[in-house]
Amino acid sequence: MSKCAPENGPAVRVSVTNIRSATGKVRVQVYRGTKAEWLETGRWLHRIELPARQGTMTFCMPVPEAGTFAIAARHDANDNGKTDITKDGGAMSNNPSINIFDLGKPSYRKTRFEVGGGVTSISIRMRYF
Repeated sequence: MSKCAPENGPAVRVSVTNIRSATGKVRVQVYRGTKAEWLETGRWLHRIELPARQGTMTFCMPVPEAGTFAIAARHDANDNGKTDITKDGGAMSNNPSINIFDLGKPSYRKTRFEVGGGVTSISIRMRYF
């Protein structure tokens, strides 16, 4: 978390709220906020995966420079490394609407946000189906 000290940066302090249980792992990834990179396999800039804690978890995500970025988080509740729609949770920057009838990835336009030279704080809500 030292990268998220007020004098450091650029970085994003991400608070992930509404984590349902302390089972499994929570993974947070930061991407450039572009169509070419958002949620593309292997295109994340930084990834942190930690044992889940019920409630809220905070992550510090360093970014290479000021610019436009997007965050994706996943709660792999049973720690099997797979996405189980009925068990696992998901969250994205700007908390775009996600529903069971439209499980495609939200547009990078809905999830991107600006990061300056310091530390930008955001809060995202874990959602479960």
